[in-house]
Amino acid sequence: MKTIKEISERIRKGEVVVVRADEMPEIYEENPKKAAREVDVVTTGTFGAMCSSGVFLNFGHSDPPIKMNRIWLNEVEAYTGIAAVDAYIGATQLSKDKGMEYGGGHVIEDLISGKEVTLRAEAYGTDCYPRKNIETTINLNDLNQAVMLNPRNSYQRYNAATNSTDEIMHTYMGTLLPEMRNVNFAGSGELNPLTNDPEYRTIGLGTRIFLCGAKGYVIGEGTQHSPKTGFGTISVAGNLKEMSPEFIKAAVIPNYGTSLFIGIGIPIPVLDEGIAKSTAIRNRDIKVNIVDYGVERRKRPIVGETTFEELLSGKIIINNKKV
Repeated sequence: MKTIKEISERIRKGEVVVVRADEMPEIYEENPKKAAREVDVVTTGTFGAMCSSGVFLNFGHSDPPIKMNRIWLNEVEAYTGIAAVDAYIGATQLSKDKGMEYGGGHVIEDLISGKEVTLRAEAYGTDCYPRKNIETTINLNDLNQAVMLNPRNSYQRYNAATNSTDEIMHTYMGTLLPEMRNVNFAGSGELNPLTNDPEYRTIGLGTRIFLCGAKGYVIGEGTQHSPKTGFGTISVAGNLKEMSPEFIKAAVIPNYGTSLFIGIGIPIPVLDEGIAKSTAIRNRDIKVNIVDYGVERRKRPIVGETTFEELLSGKIIINNKKV
């Protein structure tokens, strides 16, 4: 048994033993007790499209002041139903003039990259906020605050997708060919933070994380969090001004919309043999359902089961057919 305090002290002394999640299985298999005793931290991470992401922005007041009723950033509308010059821009909101070619995720990446963004706002005017419109350019340094707050990130795992119809389908899982001619999947498998701590013994409210190149925090369970079925999620927050464009990328999903690839890393302290065992999971141990997106229902049928290892190989079997 080890404590967080003991591991933190080893970090301060430079004596900590840190391994990646893909290294831990071999270490554990050689000697489980030794792995639990000698490994202090297992690093985990994921990088993928996380649609449930966005940023709270505070623009500061103009002169004369304005109570923004509607606002667009590079013609992508942001939510303004809060205070006078606060807004929330979501990753999947589409551009008014470019449609699916550009969205909220692109605005966020542009801000992090130091680019100028056009701000346009309308208002109905009040005695204390008389101004009715404004148009200007801003960059990240002009903002009082820019806080990334993502309601649902880092899915523990996700179903793979296929298409039984005779037509091409365009989905948030990508383009699916007719008659189950391909399977699309997402996730980081054995590297995933929640897969390595499925009982949430070390990941929870206040956990410090790596978020898009900056220090971030877990602020609670994510929306649609379902740990008992293996579909856990987390809600996270961090300072956009400290983030790096290297670890965040806007995306266009053909004929579906826009999204945002988010980089998340979480160190898992190895407190005992139980955590050592959970961090020793391999891709071959991770079961993935294959779901038919060709059926227009909320609960789509499962047409097969595979493993993350088989998905990464590029070939799986569905109904006795190699895909």
